[in-house]
Amino acid sequence: MSGRARLALCAFAATMMAAGALLPLVDPATWFLQAAFMVAVLAGVGALGRRVPLARVLTVALQAVAGLLMLTVVFASEQAVFGLLPGPDVFLRFGELLGQGGEEVARYSVPAPSTNGIRLMLVGGVLVIGLAVDALAVTFRSAAPAGLPLLALYSVAAGLSGGDASWLWFLLAASGYLLLLLAEGRDRLSQWGRVFGGAPRAPGRTAGGMDTGGGAAAPVRSGHRIGVMALGIALVVPAALPSLNGGLLNGTGAGSGSGLGGGTISAVNPLVSLQDNLNQPEDREALRYRTNAESTQNLYLRIMALDDFDGTSWRFSQRSVEDVPKRLPGPPGLRGDVSTTEIRTNISAAGWYRQNYLPMPYPASEVDIEGRWRFEPSGRTLVGDRGETTRGAQYEVTSLLVEPTREQLAAAPRPPASLVREYTKVPEVLPEEVEATAREVTEGATNDYERAVKLQDWFAVDGGFTYDTQVASGTGVSAISRFLREKEGFCVHFSFSMAAMARTLGIPARVAVGFTPGTPQSDGTMSVGLRDAHAWPELYFEGVGWTRFEPTPSRGSAPDYTIPEAPSGDASDPAEPEASTSSAPTSQPSTSDSCPPEAARSGECGPTAAAGALPPTDSGTSAGTVVAITLGVLAVLLLPLLPLIWRTRIRAGRLGSGGRTPADVTARVLGAWREIVDTAWDHGIRPDESRTPRKTAARIVRLGRLEGEAADAVHRVARAVEQVLYAPEPRPVTGLADDAQRVRAGLGEAAGRWTRQRALFLPRSSVRVMWGLSERWAAVTDRWGVRRMELGRRWAAPFRRLSRQRG
Repeated sequence: MSGRARLALCAFAATMMAAGALLPLVDPATWFLQAAFMVAVLAGVGALGRRVPLARVLTVALQAVAGLLMLTVVFASEQAVFGLLPGPDVFLRFGELLGQGGEEVARYSVPAPSTNGIRLMLVGGVLVIGLAVDALAVTFRSAAPAGLPLLALYSVAAGLSGGDASWLWFLLAASGYLLLLLAEGRDRLSQWGRVFGGAPRAPGRTAGGMDTGGGAAAPVRSGHRIGVMALGIALVVPAALPSLNGGLLNGTGAGSGSGLGGGTISAVNPLVSLQDNLNQPEDREALRYRTNAESTQNLYLRIMALDDFDGTSWRFSQRSVEDVPKRLPGPPGLRGDVSTTEIRTNISAAGWYRQNYLPMPYPASEVDIEGRWRFEPSGRTLVGDRGETTRGAQYEVTSLLVEPTREQLAAAPRPPASLVREYTKVPEVLPEEVEATAREVTEGATNDYERAVKLQDWFAVDGGFTYDTQVASGTGVSAISRFLREKEGFCVHFSFSMAAMARTLGIPARVAVGFTPGTPQSDGTMSVGLRDAHAWPELYFEGVGWTRFEPTPSRGSAPDYTIPEAPSGDASDPAEPEASTSSAPTSQPSTSDSCPPEAARSGECGPTAAAGALPPTDSGTSAGTVVAITLGVLAVLLLPLLPLIWRTRIRAGRLGSGGRTPADVTARVLGAWREIVDTAWDHGIRPDESRTPRKTAARIVRLGRLEGEAADAVHRVARAVEQVLYAPEPRPVTGLADDAQRVRAGLGEAAGRWTRQRALFLPRSSVRVMWGLSERWAAVTDRWGVRRMELGRRWAAPFRRLSRQRG
């Protein structure tokens, strides 16, 4: 393969490896195949243009025309002349698609659907980057600047993913760029011919330890430096980009702790992502479930609860997690005389839906799911451990439908003081009008239950509020004041405001985030989409526990216990679960023989735990995980020491004892000389292969400021090199290893501390490893080429004989 062909292939590979960072942003990834095909066509057109040969500018122009024709055929064939040639209508179509793509990027969450607008942005962008890389690296033969468009491509992907771009994508993009640099270096060196590096090596020995015998060309060194700088920028730029929220820029939540947002609802700040999901032009299905509950009206799929209101936003408190027990502890505050029904629900998450917290009905008593999940007792949620998400998950949840009566809620005693202190805290900056409005709305109520119902009805019915998902977002005290004044907002505003007002009245409150029950399907399942994303307040009543309220008008359903006309349940005769007409997981809930019915209904069977947070445990860590972590730590510790280890091994091989044949004598002397040259290189004296050994020795003594025995040692080894290279019969030379050690010690004494440390841990001569790998790869490809020619001749020989016989 010629040098230009190899460069073109590496340029194509580098472009597509960098474009891989865009794959997690859009689903499906068929656009990547389109982009790869078009970039390959561009590379082929460039190869033809250079073979003619055309002027460089004309070659690039021809590639640009080819790229425009391909984009026209794929995205605007109906507006093109003969379906191929672009005209004014084609460019108008491109403008429309780009405008649509920009709007869709702002609306959709990660991964966004592959619409025409988004596909044009992706494919067109990769095509432009591919053209720039091919032009710089192949046409103009300057691979180092080609890292800038590759850097731009990766940085855009990292920025759009909100910092969620995997380190594997960075390594892939960096590897592509380094591959391009190595291909250019090999191409340049091959044009100069083979550089003389001394006598041939002895059979079975290496004079330099993967040493090519050549020096590094200045352009190659410059390219390596630019490459290292570009890779450093690629690490810094994505981290310096502003963290943007909303739409495609809101792939994951930000923050600390175990709350790692993702998919459609951010675990740290769900406000923006909730608003984006509710405004989606396409209601994509995130979850589908089947349940044996008689009605799904109250089957909300809860993800997490936000319980910390600091004045700027509602957040979840940092809490400890533990291994998921076989049966979850009973819900806090729930008494046995409250009517409950145990149901089972089978849930399937879409392949694109990525959420670190598990959506499930509240309160769950058993969860059957594969993967690394942990249990957070206070919020009764399951959180993914070490990157575990809901993507494509299938799981079964056994939960309770809690059906308290109005009388039970009204007669609820005062909650524990510790719980009241935690869940009634409001910031000092909360405007007084919030508490004043809450007391005005609840005037005449005689207990916390009546106050909660009055607040819910005021927001949902009596207060004149309007549901609008287009209003300005916000969850702080100013946003609550604005919402109470303007009376326009969506579920986040209603739930956060009601929870804050309930706290001012001394009612423990928090905000739950998740999904409404969804839409029934013809097969008996329920489909939950992006527009079902929701937030609602949970208020605590002793004896019942955390209780859902629904203040948002036209969303969800108000619980039966908040509607005066709703019939009261019978606590002494709780309903039993019934199988729906669909194929439910089971028609009756299973309980162990040792579990009393009353305890089963209250969720008290199985392992119990305190309602508070428990310290985390690591008992679930497998031996394989421990081994993998140990190996990973060792690899991280050994990686910086690899140059030192390689250099030590090479030094030992060069200065080791050898045989007494003339070839062994030559190899031993040249090995010691190469060790001295590389030691000087490690201390900052670059090798110059154009000088004779005597001139090189004088240069090392002068630049290394060597004196005494160290200087004499350099000259002795130089004379020995001349003797073995030019004498009729090389004579054995003794003391080579000692002389090399004297030179090393002398260079270290004359150099500064930083130079000595770098020569030890980051020796410059370790670059010979890359040169050696390149040389070996070239040898392999050359041997394969020869072998392929031989196979071709053998395969064609019978046909030639047959042709001669017929002739």
